Amino acid sequence: MNQEDKKKPPGFDATRRTTLLGGLAMATTALTAKAQSFDFKASQRYPDPNVQVLDNSFLKYRLYSSTVEQLATGFRWVEGPVWFGDGRYLLFSDIPNNRIMRWDEVTGTTSVFRNPANFTNGLARDRQGRLIACEHLTRRITRTEYDGRITVLADNYNGKRFNSPNDIICKSDGSIWFTDPPFGIAGEWEGDKQTSELPHAVYRI
Repeated sequence: MNQEDKKKPPGFDATRRTTLLGGLAMATTALTAKAQSFDFKASQRYPDPNVQVLDNSFLKYRLYSSTVEQLATGFRWVEGPVWFGDGRYLLFSDIPNNRIMRWDEVTGTTSVFRNPANFTNGLARDRQGRLIACEHLTRRITRTEYDGRITVLADNYNGKRFNSPNDIICKSDGSIWFTDPPFGIAGEWEGDKQTSELPHAVYRI
């Protein structure tokens, strides 16, 4: 734990901040399948009927004059969106393509942030604004430092390797919570087929 990998990830710019995008892509089911897109039309009605509030405590966050927009398409499937508001960009994982993508709010363009990315899934920001990532291939949690270096935060529990860290969140007290299902070790589609060493669980760093 807490070892450092001096390799600087390609495309990393510590002075620029991040983007947000949530699964606006259609997943395919075959390894040979190509990225697909679907017809998307923004609602012409306000409030947008596609936005549903399931918990009334979230009503104060809803913008009734806004609508759901498609930011980008053409990926295999995407997860783990994390918004870097200070840089007005969104980072998200295009898992089967083994890359982290970046959507820029100012220009509306999408570019590759990191490739290869160890089949990252969940992404988050810690209290210091650094990128925290769940990596399926390496079965670990990493932090991208301001200078681009990668620090390994956790890769095992009691000497046994994690399965494939998936979803992650950074709590206000500085702790990091993540899930550890077997998706990344079940096959070659989003990781590397390997034997599970731990039960499926939720962990805290």
